Amino acid sequence: MAVETSGLEAKAHELLGQLGPGKLAAVVQLLEVMIHDDEDEPVTDEDRRRFREGKAWFAQHGGHGIPMEEVLAEFGLKPEDFPLNK
Repeated sequence: MAVETSGLEAKAHELLGQLGPGKLAAVVQLLEVMIHDDEDEPVTDEDRRRFREGKAWFAQHGGHGIPMEEVLAEFGLKPEDFPLNK
């Protein structure tokens, strides 16, 4: 069942009005990315080079990235420092 555009806009305004400043800023940034979609941008030689470098890095590391625990440890942090439930 399709919702009329005006109904969607009204709902969007209603929901936006309930957001705090931080979340509102995040939504604005998301909308800007959606509107200025760069999918039509041509792939450059630099893009291709970086892609090849990334593939090579993963090949050198057994096809796996760096575990999050290792990344956090570099900053003196642990996963427990970021509880999922507040």
